[in-house]
Amino acid sequence: MSDLFDLTGATAVVTGARRGIGFAMAVALAEAGADIIGVSASQSADGSEIERAVTAAGRSFDGIPCDFSDPDAVAALGRTLAERRIDILVNNAGTIERAPAAEHPLAAWDRVLQINLTSQFALTQAVAAQMLERRRGKVIFTASLLSFQGGINVPGYTAAKSGIAGLTKALSNEWSARGVNVNAIAPGYIATDNTEALRADPHRAGAILDRIPAGRWGEPGDLAGATVFLASRASDYIDGITLPVDGGWLGR
Repeated sequence: MSDLFDLTGATAVVTGARRGIGFAMAVALAEAGADIIGVSASQSADGSEIERAVTAAGRSFDGIPCDFSDPDAVAALGRTLAERRIDILVNNAGTIERAPAAEHPLAAWDRVLQINLTSQFALTQAVAAQMLERRRGKVIFTASLLSFQGGINVPGYTAAKSGIAGLTKALSNEWSARGVNVNAIAPGYIATDNTEALRADPHRAGAILDRIPAGRWGEPGDLAGATVFLASRASDYIDGITLPVDGGWLGR
């Protein structure tokens, strides 16, 4: 049974791998046997903390910088990765801009949509071409609780993450019969840089914690099991889902 989760010999691309959720996902995949290509806006080619963590797990690591707000940079990344055999693509890179909807700058909206949705579609197109040709591959998006809910003061982020949930279904409808599984993970309230402002607000932090049945904020490592599962043979008949990892938030 353990072989179902064995990723030995696979190569995984993880975007947003330098810190937070992406870091934990990359390490989990490496510990399951995958070699890692880590991509982030400020990712160094070598000497990074994520490289040290992956190599400590006995796997190889390649670091590639990419500004996901720049369509040309994303296209160039797609061409680079198209020359490699990629078995797993984890679309995790993202950003968030907080401002009330009535005052939300259009430039912030455009930037969030480009990074969190458009760039992910473009990169997936480029990488999935080889997966479809081989009739084998795994694509995992990082969605959000705001793929299901509206949030407060984050209209662009909510729109993008709702789009990710829909894109996951759309790609799955076209690609599942061609051997490529497309799914998403929706993290709950995880203690990362993206939630620092919420955790620093005593009122918001208390209200959020009171609603989480598990009684705690999540940690990036809480995403490890779901990531390995959706990247492995154990999920070969799972397509088009957005899997919440939220301490029970959506069930409340």
